[in-house]
This record gives sequence, structure tokens and C-alpha cells, in this order.
Amino acid sequence: MRIVADENIPLLDAFFASLGDIQRLPGRSIDRAAVADADILLVRSVTPVTRELLEGTPVRFVGTCTIGTDHLDLEYFQQAGIQWSGCNARGVVDYVLGSLLTLAEIEGVDLAQRTYGVVGAGQVGGRLVKVLQGLGWNVLVCDPPRQAAEGGDFVSLDEILQRCDVISLHTPLDKTGEHPSWHLLDGPRLQQLKRGSWLINASRGPVVDNAALHDILLNREDLQAVLDVWEGEPKVNAELADLCVIGTPHIAGYSLDGRQRGTAQIYQALCAFLGQDEQIKLADLLPEPWLAEVTLDAGTDPVWALNMLCRGVYDPRRDDADFRRSLVGDSTQQRLAFDSLRKHYLPRREIEGLRVRVNGQSEPLIQIVQALGAVLVKG
Repeated sequence: MRIVADENIPLLDAFFASLGDIQRLPGRSIDRAAVADADILLVRSVTPVTRELLEGTPVRFVGTCTIGTDHLDLEYFQQAGIQWSGCNARGVVDYVLGSLLTLAEIEGVDLAQRTYGVVGAGQVGGRLVKVLQGLGWNVLVCDPPRQAAEGGDFVSLDEILQRCDVISLHTPLDKTGEHPSWHLLDGPRLQQLKRGSWLINASRGPVVDNAALHDILLNREDLQAVLDVWEGEPKVNAELADLCVIGTPHIAGYSLDGRQRGTAQIYQALCAFLGQDEQIKLADLLPEPWLAEVTLDAGTDPVWALNMLCRGVYDPRRDDADFRRSLVGDSTQQRLAFDSLRKHYLPRREIEGLRVRVNGQSEPLIQIVQALGAVLVKG
């Protein structure tokens, strides 16, 4: 069996070497010639997997180490009988938390007093909602597809724009369909943003009209933006990046745990597709985190504890600094730098892997630890 895979997918040999011959390629270089005699295709978001790529090839399974599926032609997969599998990432939640702490520090505000709007409550947005609500913060959720399917306590996007101090986008990218998200936040909607609000986009770049956002940020100094994703990646609007408080090269979900979990999940799905037992377990491959356990005294200030726990595991300001240094030279150099930052991304872990020992009784500290999803160890 021949497996064609994006060279930046971690643990390829560990999980897939026993299943077939692996050919590694840069994700943007995977073309029809590469998959002409492939049985399995493993990709990331930089590889569009379309009818044009796969029709007439022997590919019968596609695995993507991403949350979003806008780069996959799922309608064609169904027609052609191609199985596929994706994954989820807690790392995006950690990215949003780190961004919120940075914005709060800059503006001197109490995060507990803000109203949060989460647009898209799937794998990532749903996890973020759970964390924010666990912290006791006021959260509004907009997810029209889920609302149509489930009912429940959802609100409209207009209500999010009117009422929320913080808006975090976690919607898939869809140009068509009943609920298109391409330029979901266009010029008129961006104009509706509440005064002093923060906008975070860690979903897909075109969910926000980047040109319109640039113009809004130029004229409204009260607004703050955090962008991990950009229209036209790997090309980035450097002028827009300069107006953002935090800008990063599409790495919000790039925790070591998340990336390796993504590989493990498509391995599990492939084994199920092939009717084979799984031989490899992720737990046997993940290294021990650099910061494994933290001890807090019951008298620790909860606000300080939240900052320390989140930033001790991951602080997006380092990625922001690296990204800004990459925005030099001509457009070709910048595109290469964007991909290089992703390819050579330094390992970072997830808050869920952190053990936190609380010495004594403190309900506020226990609430924070449990809301973050860390492992609570009683002192």
C-alpha cells in the first residue's frame, strides 16, 4: 500500500510505516502526479483535496490533520466512495485564553466582567464555551446549523455584535450552503462591533473580510484584533498584521499534543477502514511536558493563578514576535517565511496535560483548574 503524506505531519513513521510505503511531500506540492498510484492521502489544510486531484486515482482514504474541512471536497468523496477522517484541537482554546490575557493586560480590564460571543460551537468553539462558562464568565453562542438541528440557547450573529465585548470566531469556511461563512464579518458587520470590543479569528482567514477589517481598524482605535488566520495564506496583508494586537501564522492549534493527536486520530480511522487492529498508542509516544505540575497555596490570588497557569503552558506573544519578524522582504520571501514558521514550529503543550496541586481549600482556585481542564491534585 502506498501512502502520500504532507511532510509536516508528525509521527508519520511511528504510526504508518507498518501499513505501507510512505512518500513525504511539501503540502503545497501534492498534485495529481504525486497521487497517481497512491492508496492513502494524508494532508493538512494547505492541500486542497478536490475531484481534480483525485479523480481516476486509486486513493480511497483521505486523512486530514485539521479541524476544518473546507480544503476537502466532501461531496466528491461521497460520490467516489472515498473515506475520510479529521481531528480536533484543544490548542486553539489555549491560544484564545493567552490572547485574552494579553488584551486584558494591555487595556487593564477584568476578564470576568466582559461578555463573550463565540461564533461556531463545534469541536473547538464548543470547548471554548465550556471553558469560559466554567470560569463563570458570561457567554453568548451563535451557531445557526446547530440551532436548526438542536434548538437550544443560541443567539443571532447580530446579537453577538451588539452585546459582546469579545467575539471569537470558530466557524468552518463555507462559501455556499444554507449558512455561508465566507466574509461572515464583512464591512457592514464589522462596523456594528460594539465600542471597545475585541475580535479573535482562529478559524479560517476568509471568514473575515481582511480588507474591510484593515480599514475599520485604521479608523476605530477602540477596536482590538487578534488574527491567527489570513485571507490568501501564505500571503499576508502586512499592513493589517501591523494593526493587530496579536498576529500569528495559522498556528493556534499547533500544540504538540494536538498535532500528534491529529496523527493518532487519522491512524485510528485508517485502521478501522482497513479492518486492522491498532498497534500504536499515542500515550506511548508523547514526551513528558516540560512543566508537568504546579503547586498553588490556597491563598493564591485567583486572577494571578489564571494568568500563571495559562501562560506557564502557552503564551502567544512569542509566536506574535516571530511572525512580525517574518514580515520583511518581498511577497515571495514573506510566503516562504510563513510556511517556514509553521514547518519549524517549536513544541508547545496543552493546559489539559498540566497537573495542578492546591494545598488547602480554595473553591475559586479549584474552579479555575477544573474550568481549564487541567488535572486537579488535592494537596
